[in-house]
Amino acid sequence: MKLNLKRPLAFFDIEATGTNIGADRIVELSVIKLNPDGSEEVKTWRVHPGMPIPLESSLIHGIYDEHIVNEPLFAAIGADIAAFIADSDLAGYNSNKFDIPMLMEEFMRAGIEFDLDQRHFVDVQNIFHQMEQRTLKAAYKFYCDKDIINAHSAEADTRATMEVLLAQIAKYELTEWEDKQGKRSIPVVGDVEALHKFTNLNRTVDFAGRMVYNDEGEELFNFGKHKGKKVEDVFNIEPSYYSWMMQGDFPLYTKKQLEAIYTRWNAKRQAERQARPPQPKPAEQLQNKPYQQQQNFKQNNNYQQKPFVKREDKTPAKPVDDDMLKQLADKFKKG
Repeated sequence: MKLNLKRPLAFFDIEATGTNIGADRIVELSVIKLNPDGSEEVKTWRVHPGMPIPLESSLIHGIYDEHIVNEPLFAAIGADIAAFIADSDLAGYNSNKFDIPMLMEEFMRAGIEFDLDQRHFVDVQNIFHQMEQRTLKAAYKFYCDKDIINAHSAEADTRATMEVLLAQIAKYELTEWEDKQGKRSIPVVGDVEALHKFTNLNRTVDFAGRMVYNDEGEELFNFGKHKGKKVEDVFNIEPSYYSWMMQGDFPLYTKKQLEAIYTRWNAKRQAERQARPPQPKPAEQLQNKPYQQQQNFKQNNNYQQKPFVKREDKTPAKPVDDDMLKQLADKFKKG
């Protein structure tokens, strides 16, 4: 069975300085865009990360500082990357937890708009882990009966990922799967929307998984002391938690999603305040009450009426002249 594509599906893989989404940077990005007509477009970018590449990372992907010393920073090529995949759904291996959030961090740091709404994400690793529980190398061997040549180079891993997905669709075309609630389905089919649903079962709000959706579509914290609590409920009891997260070492996309929730919560709170009837002032509460009730109200509320102050004459004072000074001197003159 072939993929039924309504728009391009961009398979991509990232090699980086490390695995910390908020702190590390991309050093290589490769994209294979599979078009609805079956044609492919392939692009690979080398990127200067603006920081040294740790040796332990270089030993994995084979990219060292001398390989990227003359390459552009992400800010210089980010717009080209965004334009290349602008019309595409996204697919990768462990892409929901690493590649997509890493790419979004780079876009946001460079001030490049890239909208994820209405876009499907197919994480091939999630299909593999839920159906076979293996690694990419084993997945390629298992599904394609081949070994990855130049493993951990971005393009080799990207092509392996694409071939694995196509083999998965063929293998599991009629395979039934049972979820944790006992519901049975045939989830691995040649439809990107169906694959999106199957590979995003946890329904994370922010890719890093700091927040997740519950069955009602409400955002919950998924870490720390408020894990399992609704985000808006936490804002009600501890509004400072928002500031702590916004100032903390969290990915930019996590902060963006958190800010959107906070803005929505704050707007609801302001609307509730405006909907409350205004509380009358003590003086207004005395109006239209019988005399005895007014006296009781004054005693119970320590009400004090301001004393009447006679309006002063507003005639401008005369300027001081020599006659006035002489009169004052005579008045205070010692006898």
